[in-house]
Amino acid sequence: MLTGLNKKKKIVVGMSGGIDSSIALILLKQKGWQPIGVSLKLPVWQNKAKPLKENIHSSEQSLKIAAKICKKINVPHHIIDAEKDFEKQVIKYSINEWKNSRTPNPCVICNPNFKFKQLINWAKKHKIEHIATGHYAQVKFNSKTKKYELLKAKDKNKDQAYNLCFLPQKWLKHIIFPLEKYTKQQIYKIAKKENLKFFAQQKESRDFCFIAGQSLCPFLEEKIGKKQGLIKDIQGNILSKHQGLHFFTIGQRKGIKLSGGPYFVVGFDKKNNTLLVSKNKKDLLKKEILIYPYHFISEQKIKKPTKVNVQIRYRQKPVLAKLIPEKRKLKLIFSKPVLAPCSGQFAVFYQKNKCLGGGKII
Repeated sequence: MLTGLNKKKKIVVGMSGGIDSSIALILLKQKGWQPIGVSLKLPVWQNKAKPLKENIHSSEQSLKIAAKICKKINVPHHIIDAEKDFEKQVIKYSINEWKNSRTPNPCVICNPNFKFKQLINWAKKHKIEHIATGHYAQVKFNSKTKKYELLKAKDKNKDQAYNLCFLPQKWLKHIIFPLEKYTKQQIYKIAKKENLKFFAQQKESRDFCFIAGQSLCPFLEEKIGKKQGLIKDIQGNILSKHQGLHFFTIGQRKGIKLSGGPYFVVGFDKKNNTLLVSKNKKDLLKKEILIYPYHFISEQKIKKPTKVNVQIRYRQKPVLAKLIPEKRKLKLIFSKPVLAPCSGQFAVFYQKNKCLGGGKII
């Protein structure tokens, strides 16, 4: 998929200023494409207690790095001011999930509703057929089914098919993932060879991209506020008080502030604003979950129970399960109980190396 077919085809490359998108750009140029770097300027959250917490993927520094990489290999670089769209599509979604005691996954929502949509629209506007990003995944056309498939990357430790499970067919045919056959260590070696040694000092963030560092609680307090309620164990005994259900997620251990623990968050009584906890980790195990809404990459729904491997969170080892279609929802019955499936998170379905799609856990 990397070959430029000797036509010097133009391709839009999403540039975050990180090592992966930078090396993706360089690889495309080396393979004969005409890459055009495009960075998305995203919102900055500011708070008196936590001043100037920049979006790590849209900081002034990251945009400068993206521009520097483009200049280094003599390709154009453009910045799209996408702050309002990101606020609408990603941040508002996340806040709404927290308000309803669900655990959001902004990456799964961001990719189809914001990031790839922005890049695809910019490419169309400029009459460019293809886009590329630094994601670790593969796109392959199946000549038998006449469908595009989303496959896991070579580097299984970095594979990001999970976060791409809602991409539609109409976009997959335009998407190229230059890092599909590379491992992360190989990417670092290429960066070193290209004299981009500063990437070796960069730490990969696992925070929400729009809330840097330890700012989640102040962010939630500002956007949602506090709503004090009771903390009870599953026998109904009152143990303490909490400041808001939105500060917690299923399986959480830290931050409950109960003596005699450890305690784990095992549920929410939203009607009575009560946080349910247990000392027994087994109370977090579930054998069945329901899924809605959901998306199949083939855009063809299953009609009968189907065996799949499932991830209920990113980088979790897949678990064997049976996927069962119901009237509007999907049911997943696991071969063995899984730990702490969270309402609001996404279950993603695989068969061998192929990502079939995914859906929201309800």
